[in-house]
Amino acid sequence: MITIKNTFSVSILSLTLTAGLYAADAAAGPYADRLAPQKRAQVEKWVDSEFKDSSISRDQQIEELAWFIHTAEPYQGLELNVLSETIKTHEYESQVLARAFTELTGVKIHHELQPEGTVIDRLWVQFIGDQHRYDAFISDSDLIGNHSRSGRILALSDFMQGEGKDVTLPTLDINDFIGISFVTGLDGKIYQLPDQQFANLYWFRYDWFQRPDLKKKFKEIYGYELGVPINWSAYEDIADFFTNKVKNLDGKRVYGHMDYGKRDPSLGWRFTDAWFSMAGAGDPGLPNGKPVDEWGIRIEGCHPVGSSMDRGGATNSPAAVYSLEKYIDWLKKYAPPEAIKMDFTEAGSVPAQGHIAQQIFWYTAFTSDMTKPGLPVVNSDGTPKWRMAPSPRGAYWQEGMKLGYQDAGSWTIPKNMSPTRQKAVWLYAQFTVAKTVSLKKTLVGLTPIRESDLKSAAMQKAAPKLGGLVEFYLSPARKAWTPTGVNVPDYPKLSRYWWPTLADAITGKKTPQQALDSLAERQDRAMAVIQRNMELQSCAPKIADASEVKGAEYWLRQPGAPKPKLSNEKPKGVTASYDELLKAWKSGRVR
Repeated sequence: MITIKNTFSVSILSLTLTAGLYAADAAAGPYADRLAPQKRAQVEKWVDSEFKDSSISRDQQIEELAWFIHTAEPYQGLELNVLSETIKTHEYESQVLARAFTELTGVKIHHELQPEGTVIDRLWVQFIGDQHRYDAFISDSDLIGNHSRSGRILALSDFMQGEGKDVTLPTLDINDFIGISFVTGLDGKIYQLPDQQFANLYWFRYDWFQRPDLKKKFKEIYGYELGVPINWSAYEDIADFFTNKVKNLDGKRVYGHMDYGKRDPSLGWRFTDAWFSMAGAGDPGLPNGKPVDEWGIRIEGCHPVGSSMDRGGATNSPAAVYSLEKYIDWLKKYAPPEAIKMDFTEAGSVPAQGHIAQQIFWYTAFTSDMTKPGLPVVNSDGTPKWRMAPSPRGAYWQEGMKLGYQDAGSWTIPKNMSPTRQKAVWLYAQFTVAKTVSLKKTLVGLTPIRESDLKSAAMQKAAPKLGGLVEFYLSPARKAWTPTGVNVPDYPKLSRYWWPTLADAITGKKTPQQALDSLAERQDRAMAVIQRNMELQSCAPKIADASEVKGAEYWLRQPGAPKPKLSNEKPKGVTASYDELLKAWKSGRVR
């Protein structure tokens, strides 16, 4: 977790880099003045056409691009291979930004796109086999626990101050990145550079929630106002209301919940992407719970020590069991019947069809697909009939805990490559997030990474058509949405156990308690193997022998996670007015 001390260090790093790099070349004058007429015309063409939307001025854009051209001169003719997952943001990088960088600098970029699972597999094969197929990856910061322990990733903090100082953009502005704490390791160093971010939030039909007839009927049945649910009790009541009380709206059978349950690797994402944290299974602490995180893994110092309750973890705790029970219950009672047979991709487009009232676990990456003209969930003027809001919290949640997941696809540069290639690919990585291009990329993919882009006039103009995306990201609420953190020592190895184990609970092969007992045991065994493989590295897991385990009863008597079972897991529902939430965000409050 990044501390105040580390945040201060990042600030000093940013200032030192900026001052030092500008001073080093100040005598030569602006980079833009050194451009040949033909090259300047090329720069101006890109700025005036493709990169017209930017948080910095036209002259600043030209100067920034001129810096890239000047700094990349020693690397002209190099061909670089990078790999990222297939989402709209990376499609824009592959199709437009790679071409722009190649044209401007003479460094040829092959920016390949593959499904997320393939990206992780190829990254892992390259690192384990000490191969060199890709010069960089854009992969989730979920792997930060491994990256900061393995020694296989270039520590960007060290690189920017040392070997890569001469190729670090003076205007990179590290403190402008809203997710810099997500890519900061146990040692306080930055290991990755954020490239795109999206959160899982609550999605609902604002137009339906505003209807006087529905508001009146809901209050008559449940005794409180129909609104944005603050807790899971309210979410459940609203799900029941639309599925079983309203049933039909605008000539369609409607449902109060949407999810997916197919036995598929994407089922694991549903849970590793912080479902337990929404329920309240872990401990307070941002960006991740400490000492017990949202996976239920306990850490002592920097060492993971277990995920089962017997070892002080919370993966099979009452709060985790409660969250799995609710997931299964809601899926079977309140979602369309076909949802249980869908995977992540198949389920993603369903709310846009116009018959879903709300979804507790909805990724903002779907925003662009939900704003297309002609959809049943879009008004004739292009504004959405829906809105996004903070997710409701489970019965075990406490103030100070994370409340949901945020994907932070980030540039990751291998250590086992030549300094020349490292420097060249670092230039391209910075180019894709530089202020000259980042606002346009954000408008295309709607995966913001910079505070300056979110505050720009262009984003404010787009905000009314984005259903609350801009307002959420400018609010203090966003800080409770974070990726997987440093407690997870090997994301690829541990995440593979989640989906088949959870599928057993969904199909009834195992009870939720049995499934989570099995998951916790498998994780502990896997971490014992990781411990042996990492024994010469710092912060490796320390999985105690069975004779030293204190047992679940001991840990349930201690403060924090794992937490004892509550006598009432369904307190009274609490809702809030969406419009009041917006006012709170604008005044700097969470709600």
